[in-house]
Amino acid sequence: MATTIQVRQRGTLTLPAQVRDRYHIQTGDSFTLVDFDGVLVLTPMAPLVPELAREIERVRQEAGLSVKEMLDDLRRQRERYTTEKYGKKNAKA
Repeated sequence: MATTIQVRQRGTLTLPAQVRDRYHIQTGDSFTLVDFDGVLVLTPMAPLVPELAREIERVRQEAGLSVKEMLDDLRRQRERYTTEKYGKKNAKA
């Protein structure tokens, strides 16, 4: 599909309703603009935090860990990493 859009005041572009409907684009959605030597490509930015949170919760449940156990282990891993990288323990917050 090819359509013409116009750059308006302050650089605003209006996407045609059929494009917004087809791709479920809502007010406030964010996009990455990639410039391939003059060919501009808009790519939707997927909200990664909710997806990542769901995946972490799924893995936690599969492993049979409580949130406290998981956080305690993450703290131990961070301390181990800090000790290996910097040769000292991470200061307690």
